[in-house]
Amino acid sequence: MTSQFKTFLLLGLLTGIILALGQFMGGRSGLLVALALALVMNVGSYWYSDKLVLRMYKARELSESEAPMLHKMVEELARAANLPKPRVCLIPQEAPNAFATGRDPAHAVVAVTEGILKLLSPDELRGVLAHEVGHVLHRDILIQCVAGVLGSVIMTIANILQFTAIFGGSRDSEGRGNAGAALLLAFLAPLAASLIQFAISRSREYLADAAGARLSGKPLALASALGKLDAYSRRMPMRAGNQATAHLFIVNPFSAARMASLFSTHPPVAERIARLREMAAPA
Repeated sequence: MTSQFKTFLLLGLLTGIILALGQFMGGRSGLLVALALALVMNVGSYWYSDKLVLRMYKARELSESEAPMLHKMVEELARAANLPKPRVCLIPQEAPNAFATGRDPAHAVVAVTEGILKLLSPDELRGVLAHEVGHVLHRDILIQCVAGVLGSVIMTIANILQFTAIFGGSRDSEGRGNAGAALLLAFLAPLAASLIQFAISRSREYLADAAGARLSGKPLALASALGKLDAYSRRMPMRAGNQATAHLFIVNPFSAARMASLFSTHPPVAERIARLREMAAPA
């Protein structure tokens, strides 16, 4: 089974969760509504997932005059990867982090927070940007964005289901109360979505780290950056956004959240750093 097939299978499972939630909430009519929603979200995600994610984090595009060093780094790394230069966006948050998005390399975007520009040295920042260009190179960005949008839909439906179960009650076709089942499903659905995203993204982070080390030529700089970003994210999580989009970032932006460490979409940072140090070790 190829990696691409596995990824599309997992995206199908995310869609299936949406359908199951719809059927539970509204029977056959709910299933039809969920099916229509899933179709719209899958098609819409292909064209607009990057815009939705950028809007979610209030990112704005930076001109070359605003950030010449940042643009120069991205341009050089894209040239080294034989890719078109991605657009560069700024996220107005102090929490240091970065992600890449877009439906293909020709429409790619690299987004960084204000905090990461203040925290990292030029070599460390270049390593992070190389990691994100690595995601573009491996065609990860579309899959990760679609998974993030579908995950956000599941989270939203589950929250609605939880609210109606607690405050409005939930009854089956014979009038029996099933609020307990609704609460259980409202808990299990986001958990299943997180596990699926976990399966999609963890191996891709290792590959992007390896590409970032190769493109930047300084694996130890990327390792140093990961250590700083991980430490700061534990003390300073992102103020906005959605846990369903955590897998897009270079390190988990919500790692200070209560459940984040249990179901993290990212490999352990210590393991990532160890692999990068191995790459830097003399043969």
